[in-house]
Amino acid sequence: MAKVLITGTSSGFGLLATKQLLAQGHTVVASMRDPEGRNSDIATELKGLGALIAHIDVTDENSVALGVASALEMAEGLDVLVNNAGLGVHGIQETFDTEDLKKVFDINVFGVHRMIRAVLPHFHANHSGLILNVSSILGRITVPFYGPYNATKWALEALTENYRTELSAFGIDVALIEPGGFPTDFIGRLIQPSDTDRLQHYGDMAQAPKASLESFEQALAANPAQNPQLVSDAIAAVIETPAGQRAFRTVVDKMGMGEPVEVYNDHLRQVTEGIYQAFGTDGMLKLNAKS
Repeated sequence: MAKVLITGTSSGFGLLATKQLLAQGHTVVASMRDPEGRNSDIATELKGLGALIAHIDVTDENSVALGVASALEMAEGLDVLVNNAGLGVHGIQETFDTEDLKKVFDINVFGVHRMIRAVLPHFHANHSGLILNVSSILGRITVPFYGPYNATKWALEALTENYRTELSAFGIDVALIEPGGFPTDFIGRLIQPSDTDRLQHYGDMAQAPKASLESFEQALAANPAQNPQLVSDAIAAVIETPAGQRAFRTVVDKMGMGEPVEVYNDHLRQVTEGIYQAFGTDGMLKLNAKS
């Protein structure tokens, strides 16, 4: 059984994955913001299921350092870091100001980097560990009205690819989960743009984001197969797959985007392997797993 630290466990995929991993017998440190305040009910529920609770705000360096240290102490070590905490946006890209983008990048990209850097000394010492980053299908393709979110997830994909190659020789595994859109409270927490004055240039298109989101929510409601539990299942499956046998990317989607993205991912895999082979660095794509 693994010792797992998960960020963003107060709702959505993080909450589901925490419950599932606990039920499967893993030790789980569930991190969230304000576990003794606004998230106290969730924290109490997870404690009752056997979770260890850590306060971590991924946008705060000190909070990350203290939270990871607490997790290592409570769990007596860590085997897996699941970077699940994330923030979405919806609106016409021009209407998001720079501060809007900084906020999303601070959680979705810089927050992941903070968490990885905080955990890596422990993983290096053990010559093992799994970093599992929850990305998105929108980190592979773009669709209108998610521009800043697309940008963060594309950045996360690149960040993860580089960690994968630079850590493989040290026995540290890195993988991605790429969900499509699911009916969670993530949709209700989407950041709206700050500079709505810019909408004056868009005419009728100014109403397009609202109509698009409503249409997507209707499509979700009509497709019960798009169950958030699928993402929790995928997270658990990657964790329980032996080191050296894990897929780097796992797509989770039942809305019609998953299959073409999987084809795209496979093509990129072949291109990447060919380029690495040409430069004699293809060994960096293989995990030096402990026997």
